[in-house]
Formats: sequence, C-alpha cells, structure tokens
Amino acid sequence: TTSVRSIESFDRLSYKKETDSYEADTDIFIYDGYEFKYTDAIITNFHLPKSTLLMMIGAFMGIKNMKSAYEYAINNGFLFYSYGDAMLII
Repeated sequence: TTSVRSIESFDRLSYKKETDSYEADTDIFIYDGYEFKYTDAIITNFHLPKSTLLMMIGAFMGIKNMKSAYEYAINNGFLFYSYGDAMLII
C-alpha cells in the first residue's frame, strides 16, 4: 500500500541532478472514488477493519468485491495484519 501511494504520486516527482535521483512528498489519501492512474495490480496483506489501508483496497477492487474477498478470508481462517496472509488484486 505504501508502494501504491508512491506510484500514484509519480506526477509529483522532481529530478535532483546533484544526486541523480527523483523525490517527492505525497499526501494522497486513497478512498472510494479515487481514479488510479498508474497502479494496475496490488499485493497486500488483509487489513484490519476501519483502517485507511482497507479503504484503499476497497477503492481499487470495489467495495462489493472487497467484502466478498474478506468474507472468504474470514470463513477460511486467513491471518490478518502485517504478518498475515497476502492477496494479489488485479
């Protein structure tokens, strides 16, 4: 999810000649209705309820699909949070 925020901030990058690198700050808050510009897939863990990360996942895959995926995960004993199971969302 951190990578998604970084990738979606691509148009804010500025080139730093002295270090031959790019940098930018981001304050993107991704939630339902956000139009993804650069991200076409996400690998992420299953996130806890009421988290901003869960909001981002819902924005990417649609709330209905997200609820279905989480229902499946809960019913099948998937582990949640940082050291839990992961999913690939395309």
